Amino acid sequence: MFCETFPVTPDREENPAILLFGNRLFNDQSATELLVELLLVINSRKRIGKTGAPLASPLPEVKALLDWPHDEKLHYAPKARLNLKLFAFMGASRLDSRHQTHREHYKELLEKLQATIRVAEIGSENEALRTLGNLFLGFQGAGSGRTWCAQSFLPICPGLLAGETIWSESVARRTAPTDWSDLMLDKSDCFASNKHLFLARGGELLYLQLCNALRQKPATIKRWIEESDVSIEPTEQDPVRLHAELQRALTRLLDQCPRTVSELADFVDSGVDPDTSGKTDTDADGDPRYVTAEWCAEESWQEGYLFAVDLLRLCTADLDVIERLLLLEAACGMQVLRSLAAQSARHSSSEREVTWPGYRLAVSAPDEDNSAVKRISRHTAKVAEKLIYHAIRSVDVALPERDKLLREADRRYGGKLFTGMAKRIGLLVPRRGAAVRFTLNERLLRLLVVTTVPVGGRLTYDRFKLLVESRHGLVFDTDGFARASKWADGIERIFLGNSIDTWLQDMLAAAGLLIHLSDACALVVNPAAKRGVES
Repeated sequence: MFCETFPVTPDREENPAILLFGNRLFNDQSATELLVELLLVINSRKRIGKTGAPLASPLPEVKALLDWPHDEKLHYAPKARLNLKLFAFMGASRLDSRHQTHREHYKELLEKLQATIRVAEIGSENEALRTLGNLFLGFQGAGSGRTWCAQSFLPICPGLLAGETIWSESVARRTAPTDWSDLMLDKSDCFASNKHLFLARGGELLYLQLCNALRQKPATIKRWIEESDVSIEPTEQDPVRLHAELQRALTRLLDQCPRTVSELADFVDSGVDPDTSGKTDTDADGDPRYVTAEWCAEESWQEGYLFAVDLLRLCTADLDVIERLLLLEAACGMQVLRSLAAQSARHSSSEREVTWPGYRLAVSAPDEDNSAVKRISRHTAKVAEKLIYHAIRSVDVALPERDKLLREADRRYGGKLFTGMAKRIGLLVPRRGAAVRFTLNERLLRLLVVTTVPVGGRLTYDRFKLLVESRHGLVFDTDGFARASKWADGIERIFLGNSIDTWLQDMLAAAGLLIHLSDACALVVNPAAKRGVES
């Protein structure tokens, strides 16, 4: 079995999981870093191919997507923001990671910033500087235990979006740089921006899934929607219209945070020391320094289309800025799970016939005490990992060290990634130990409502459950558990009673997302209004 890829077929790739799922979804990349990398690509200057025209918009235009040359990759130009990271994270980084050149430049940076500060009370410049440092430290996102340059900010505004930079202590010992200017030389490898250790290309892959989905033919989209019963709104079924709406929504996604924060970030990073940003963000010719994105599975456009709809609904709902980021982060994690499971269902060696999305995950209450319910939920977790295991082994490649590469695929890019990400976002519990089962926390519940129920609209409770099943493979009630049991081991006749999903109704009601019309009918509501529109 060979997997077609978008936008380019890899020339040399031996890992079967990367060939199957794309380059790459990686176990060490957190949901926060997925979102950071996705927004980094969205907000950076881009081009298709090394000689393509620069793109300033979040997404390439529809014509560019349709005419994308199959042998050209996406390139984007993220800012390193080393000065800003040094200013914000130096004091919160490990002592053994602070090279002497870092300390000296940090001191120089503080002196330059202090010289630019004007306050009414003489002698308060240091206090103002500490306040500014605490402001940016408060936006610390991922990597608190790492070297200062390998940490990430919460992507709350464009000025806090920064690419990954890795400090190499071994190279520093070998080259013995004497000052910061030595580190900025083109020949210096002390700072590396191409390692992809933490921003490990997962966000790039999610972005490519969006591009891949939005270049599909409208007739193809419509036929799939009808067959899969994902029930997307009529205005979202046309990929051209969805592209236009998503383009507008992503353009204004990070505008909730006051512009002053981005302006301060830009000033700290390049206002007092433009030389550093000039050398890290541009090449020897003064052109933007581009990073090359890789590929996703071409047939994953269904997952990509659903992700595009999820992003649009999250961007257009009138949510608090932090809540939106948290839900976007959870959405990225859920998209990784959906991508792994749906693609595995297409290529697993199993002969079971299943309908879209090809898998069923039985979700139990957070405090579930029904042993039969927990047993089925645990079983679907095991079978999901097994599904991915078999799919990876369906990739037909001749490998000299096949067993070793397969073990690496399982541990870093396959089943362990699925369970690890599910645990991080709260879909699998417990975080440690065996006998894991699926459940929901308040954030995931909110995400499912905002992305399933139209903004400001409502659905019947039963219809809501069916749509969540068709979009994420999650089931909650007796009928859903029967379908999950049939998918897992072919046994459909189970007896669990008619109230195993009462906990879900209680969670929805406690969050103000459920209206009981009668004992037999309830409505799930999405109370969020459209952004910019009074409720």
